[in-house]
Amino acid sequence: MSQPTTLGELKRSGYRPETVRQELRRNLRTKIQSGESLFPGILGYDRTVIPGVVNAILAGHDMILLGLRGQAKTRILRNLTEFLDPEVPIIRGSELNDDPLQPVSVPGQKLVAEAGDDTPIDWLPREMRYNEKLATPDVSIADLLGDIDPIKAATRKLTYADPEVIHFGIIPRTNRGIFAINELPDLAPRIQVGLLNMLEERDLQIRGFPVRIPLDILLTFSANPEDYTNRGTIITPLKDRISSQILTHYPDDLETAAAITRQEAWTSRDGDEPSAVEIPHEIRLMVEEIAMVARDSELVDQTSGVSARMAISALEILCSNLERRAMLTGDSPVYPRICDLPMLLPAITGKVEMVYEGEQQGMEVVVTKLIGQAVKKVFENRFPAIDRELGSGGEDDNGPYAGIVRWFAAGNAITLSDDLPFATYVAELEQVPGLMELAIQHSDGKIEEKALAAELILEGLHQHLKLSREDLDSQVSYKEMVKFQLLRPQKRRGGGDVN
Repeated sequence: MSQPTTLGELKRSGYRPETVRQELRRNLRTKIQSGESLFPGILGYDRTVIPGVVNAILAGHDMILLGLRGQAKTRILRNLTEFLDPEVPIIRGSELNDDPLQPVSVPGQKLVAEAGDDTPIDWLPREMRYNEKLATPDVSIADLLGDIDPIKAATRKLTYADPEVIHFGIIPRTNRGIFAINELPDLAPRIQVGLLNMLEERDLQIRGFPVRIPLDILLTFSANPEDYTNRGTIITPLKDRISSQILTHYPDDLETAAAITRQEAWTSRDGDEPSAVEIPHEIRLMVEEIAMVARDSELVDQTSGVSARMAISALEILCSNLERRAMLTGDSPVYPRICDLPMLLPAITGKVEMVYEGEQQGMEVVVTKLIGQAVKKVFENRFPAIDRELGSGGEDDNGPYAGIVRWFAAGNAITLSDDLPFATYVAELEQVPGLMELAIQHSDGKIEEKALAAELILEGLHQHLKLSREDLDSQVSYKEMVKFQLLRPQKRRGGGDVN
């Protein structure tokens, strides 16, 4: 059935005007009762943020989402359009999306008065009923609400008090829709004051002229907590008029974080064709662990936060490094290695902010420490614990790492890199007595996964100060700790050993 194209056809269709809040509430109730997913693609918020957003919509509230960077605030606001009707009727050519049965603009009212039932109708899709503005210090009242257009006043011989001389801003033009302001604290206080009437009385005041237009609009906002930045704050009267304040958060567990990154990261590089790159779940969790460690680090500014984008970018860089190795070596499939992790620095260094102590140490040094701490956690969760004796390599050490540590203490070393062919990489690991055997005990599956476990053991021993590691460009060499040099037999000047 074709849609009405005139006001008369719209009346005969049985259409009844409805506010945007009523429309959102009706569609939301329908989705809840039918068991549909309310916010597809938003993970980890099922029992926290999403219930708060749902309650705000059911209450007809304007709302603000407060949280650190990379917590899906903007995505949630944009997804609110899914609770709007697919299309709504508007008067053709109206600036304010006038409802044909209840026009609010002067031109819309005049057109209906003149044309009557022949007033032409257009249908506005839901995606055109959402607008957003990033708050910056240079945003003006004219941008948001509007201003007097002197040219229109002069050409049409109207006074400045006539509503028809107004050039409306982006908020009135979102009438019958949803408008979002991102990073609200960055909006100058005097501009925030201009929003007070919009939130409560829903009217405008342009250049001192009251313009009483009953706008039908849901106002939403996003912001970082006020202690995040010195650039500005949300003025108290504005906070008071935003009915619902909802706090967002980072994922509480690695599995949820990994699911978010899997959803967002571009790792399927070959489209529908089988990819030469395989990233096991263990490595995905290791990447998430880096973000978790950063969020707990005393060297990272926690008021700034560590965005979920960090893990997404890191996984994409890791995938690219594997793709590069596949082209260099011809290996297929290509699996990650621990020595790939230093290549993630470009994806991490730009997404964490340091406190003073961290800045003193240097960004790359701190990020390298974060990666090491994350690997250490993964190692401790998978392999036997290392205490003072277990893993010392001394005579009393009968633990699983004793032979490995003693082999390095004898002056042996191995060198791994991210561009070694897999056969060479495995051959290097197999030099260490007992290493691959220990890895096999704690890993299942392919030889690539066992080799990864073997390298994880070496890195775990390094993080527990049992082995030394030297980084040379893209190569990593594992050697004895300096303390073991004292245990090795030394030659007398006359040629005998010192016992």
